[in-house]
Amino acid sequence: QVKLVESGGGSVQAGGSLRLSCTVSGYFSRMSCAGWFRQAPGKEREGLAFGRSDGSSIYADSIQGRFTVSRDYNTLYLQMNSLKPEDTAMYYCAARASYCSTLTTGTGFGYWGQGTQVTVSS
Repeated sequence: QVKLVESGGGSVQAGGSLRLSCTVSGYFSRMSCAGWFRQAPGKEREGLAFGRSDGSSIYADSIQGRFTVSRDYNTLYLQMNSLKPEDTAMYYCAARASYCSTLTTGTGFGYWGQGTQVTVSS
């Protein structure tokens, strides 16, 4: 069984940085793809950044150049720089065994964390 636990969220002023972590227990090495998503109140869930087990990654245009996804043995990270008020949302990590070729809103991801809140003030 795979369990994901996020940490690192919080409140920050615009222009600041945060680093989210997602600790994965159980067979993370078998997860071909792990990603970060966010959902703001009243909005659809958005796929932000996916890190593949081959070391490659894909990003949404909305965060390209500001956020960086990385993974090690049992943790998925999201380094967030130059944060904007519109980045305010609940952030979730998720994992899937199959390869992820494109960003999705969550299709195919069977393992999810509980979420961590990020609030950016202007």
